[in-house]
Amino acid sequence: MSHGEIIAVCTSQNKGERKKDIGQCQLLENFGLEGDGHGGDWHRQVSLLADESIDKMRAAGLDVGPGDFAENLTTRGIDLCTLPLGSLLVLENGAELEVTQIGKECHTRCSIYYQAGDCVMPKEGIFARVIKAGSVAKGDRIELQRRGPAGED
Repeated sequence: MSHGEIIAVCTSQNKGERKKDIGQCQLLENFGLEGDGHGGDWHRQVSLLADESIDKMRAAGLDVGPGDFAENLTTRGIDLCTLPLGSLLVLENGAELEVTQIGKECHTRCSIYYQAGDCVMPKEGIFARVIKAGSVAKGDRIELQRRGPAGED
């Protein structure tokens, strides 16, 4: 199956703001990243965005990097926006994430848009829930273990 790498692990106190790369964190089952404003008992516990998507914004002239689009995990090497709902991502230290949403309806010109000048999350970001806790750190391997819901391999 497909695999990639964690480029950044980002958190913020509040939803809808740029996140800061903290290098490593604990993924808490049915919550998300420890101390992150997105955490909670809902379907968008962890947001992921490919560094390749951020590259597109850099090519358009924006000075942006990991965390600037409010994503928790910045990855490289996995085409996130093509994953079907229910896909299972497994991190190097055993944490498991199940894809629950592809993209999101952006609030008309959200704060990220104003801060960064554009936003790729609505089209290319994905959301997941933590189904198995574990740590995550910059440089960790991330692997697509299952494409689509369980039983559809």
